[in-house]
Amino acid sequence: MTLLQIHEPGATPTPHEDDMRLAVGIDLGTTNSVVAISTDNKPEVLRDEDGAALVPSVVAYAPDRSAIVGGMARQLLLDRPESVVSSIKRLMGRGVEDVKGLRGVLPFEVEPAEDGGMVRLNISGHKLTPVEISADILKALKERAEEHLGAAVDSAVVTVPAYFDDAARTATKDAARLAGLEVLRLVNEPTAAALAYGLDKGAEGLYAVFDLGGGTFDISILRMEKGVFQVLSTGGDASLGGDDFDHAIADHFLSERAGRLPGETLTRSEVKVALMTARLAKECLCRSECPGEWVLDVDGKQTSHALAPEGMNDLIRPLVERTVSISADVLEDAGLAPGDVKGVVMVGGSTRVPLVRRVVKDFFGSDPLANIDPDEVVALGAALQAEALTVGSDTLLLDVAPLSLGIE
Repeated sequence: MTLLQIHEPGATPTPHEDDMRLAVGIDLGTTNSVVAISTDNKPEVLRDEDGAALVPSVVAYAPDRSAIVGGMARQLLLDRPESVVSSIKRLMGRGVEDVKGLRGVLPFEVEPAEDGGMVRLNISGHKLTPVEISADILKALKERAEEHLGAAVDSAVVTVPAYFDDAARTATKDAARLAGLEVLRLVNEPTAAALAYGLDKGAEGLYAVFDLGGGTFDISILRMEKGVFQVLSTGGDASLGGDDFDHAIADHFLSERAGRLPGETLTRSEVKVALMTARLAKECLCRSECPGEWVLDVDGKQTSHALAPEGMNDLIRPLVERTVSISADVLEDAGLAPGDVKGVVMVGGSTRVPLVRRVVKDFFGSDPLANIDPDEVVALGAALQAEALTVGSDTLLLDVAPLSLGIE
């Protein structure tokens, strides 16, 4: 097993007030990122002026290399797709051979580095590495924290997937340093989620962390024993997430539209309009679980599409069942059965989909833990660890990952 960085009790003395460092917790996600801070063991997410916690992990580049990060960059996907990068986390620490299987999945083209190292992207005439692009996202999170706190923020606990290898972890640290942040510690995302739920405080046993985000699915089995979080087994699918739900619904809408407007050819940008409509439909149906009707307005032609929750469930069910199949495999790898798991922590915005929660409950035989916002839970756990490492803590946290880790 590989032992990650360890904070020994008492190794970090409580600093004087004048020397107090501000450290934040950062969930650097594939689809969205979040920054949080903890004071007196009470973590909170830092939001923008509109109250939004999520920063879309999307970066748009101008010809002069200046970067726009977040929601505004995502809006530019329709007008300037060649200048916008998303899902860069999938390439952290990866060489060109590593990403061959992701061709057709990634929303951009990659090319090998001249030195044979990490891949590069040609964006707006600039060849950028995943580290540089991730650093721009981290800079935006750092700026949000500094604006919110009114002081300089120079250190952070950053979370990474449990399956990240040494190259990906090193790349994450490099990105943080490039953004002006000292990495106090990298914490596995499932461990951070468990920390947010207080599972480090006497709740010993086996836990599953079911993480279904916009672009990826991960599940990890943790053993919590005497202050040690051990990742027994982990797995997932790097091309399975809520975005795939959107694609399934959009394909349904476009199929209906093709039947009414035969011969119509849509551009890439017009297909993205269908995806945005599909996402809106998904979010509405998840909130109200009432039938609705959505309009595709493309090239001046409108088509109306009715969809009920049951219909949406039929469209996404094969994808949801795929998460259960992966979960069963991960449990089998650990020599466990669903009934051995004491609790299931839900992470990622796509776990809000009612069908997902029902399927997880049926598989594990108990209601999942979902009372903390699944989009924020990882960042909150990271913030708790950041406070422990700067203020001082009597708790020893060992975050242990298996030597052999894999994700499809």
